[in-house]
Amino acid sequence: MGYGIKLTDTERNALDGLRLTTSSADVFRNCLIILMSDSKDTIASIAARLGCSPETVKRIRNLYRMGGINALHPIKPPGRPSRATPAFRKALHKAVRTSPLKLGYGFSTWTAGRLAEYLARTTGVRFSDDQIRRILHQEGLSFQRPKHTMKGKRDEALYEKARRQLDRLKKGRRSLVPQKS
Repeated sequence: MGYGIKLTDTERNALDGLRLTTSSADVFRNCLIILMSDSKDTIASIAARLGCSPETVKRIRNLYRMGGINALHPIKPPGRPSRATPAFRKALHKAVRTSPLKLGYGFSTWTAGRLAEYLARTTGVRFSDDQIRRILHQEGLSFQRPKHTMKGKRDEALYEKARRQLDRLKKGRRSLVPQKS
């Protein structure tokens, strides 16, 4: 089996530039494979030094021969399309921004389980609690704990009066404390 790939100075510089500027570990490794192939390293020695299989080295070499430097970027497999369609995501946004009380529920905050159940009833698409959390994260939304206050349940004028008195007491105590010299 022959030694690797012959690179021109321009190709070597382009590979080095890509290697040094990429944030992808796969692209970095792929550039190294091609650069090492130019320096007369064998497939087995390249694989051993980079911690990958000889098949990976062969595959990357073939990709480079066929498509050049652009072929060193990994291709994301297409995968199955999400069941969270744009219509579902729109319904999710609408539900999250609406109080459950306004929708006739007896609770005031959404949980992932409650939201999943509501969306399953309204859209017909059922997701687990964990999947709802992931979709919320993808949409830039998150669950937050409600801040419980007594606002609206207390006499605000009396509360403010007591707070001002407490502030005056604190100020008065500070002036009575001897200062260290």
